[in-house]
Amino acid sequence: MATLTELALTHWEDSCSAEQQNTALQALEDGHVVLLPQLSFDMQQEASLLNDISTMSGKTKSISWDAARGVRGQGDAYDAGLLASMLERYAVQTRTLLSNLLPTYASQLQQGNTSFRPAEIAGRSMSWRKDDTRLHVDSFPSSPTHGKRILRVFSNINPHGAPRVWKLGAPFSQVAQHFLPAMPKPSAATAALLRWIKVTKSLRTPYDHYMLQLHDRMKADLAYQAQVEQYTHAFAPGQTWMVYTDLVSHAALRGQHALEQTWLLPVAAMGDPAKSPLAILENQLGRSLV
Repeated sequence: MATLTELALTHWEDSCSAEQQNTALQALEDGHVVLLPQLSFDMQQEASLLNDISTMSGKTKSISWDAARGVRGQGDAYDAGLLASMLERYAVQTRTLLSNLLPTYASQLQQGNTSFRPAEIAGRSMSWRKDDTRLHVDSFPSSPTHGKRILRVFSNINPHGAPRVWKLGAPFSQVAQHFLPAMPKPSAATAALLRWIKVTKSLRTPYDHYMLQLHDRMKADLAYQAQVEQYTHAFAPGQTWMVYTDLVSHAALRGQHALEQTWLLPVAAMGDPAKSPLAILENQLGRSLV
């Protein structure tokens, strides 16, 4: 089961010792969470986004930013300029952090979405597939990764002292062993059709098929959710953490106001590619998946 590995970094641009680098690399690739309890994100002028609680729409689960498309999903309740400033700065700071802490990854990291989570998680009404309070591993239905790793950095920026509470579950190999036997095999024709009608942005590989099946079957199985090995952890305001969300079973139970940066990493750039979900699934299925 995933555990937490703490590192004492206090600034995003801190240089990291070889011991810290090795500890972070091994912890992440082994399927654990790297916690930086003293590393906070300075809101600067964007603090006004959080101070007026009346502007926080419970319907807005996620506001995202990327350099090409700018801010998306903010509606009329948020200042797009302040949001763009905050999210772009968070993206830059997480890249600086990863470059110093995981230097062997630095040149291979591919930037994904930067997200602001303004809504309280607990009590939200949503479909089971979108219910992130259920244990799951991450997979992108419309954006196949073709085996690339999903590394995410999170920061709790709640201004009222509220923690962000997560649940962590069983190791990936055990999750795969539990769900793989009942899964349908991927269809090349279906993958081609999904690409042709633009449901997916690129061809869904067998790897992406199985990862999406894992995501959905984990969330749909309430007996599994209740019985699987798990524990909860509360991330306090001002804390930052990172984890391979394609490898670690996780669920967000409650909390409001958090930042999240997604990075993709080719499996070949890992310290030990054999620890990737791709390698684990290929080993259990006895076939190539990309």
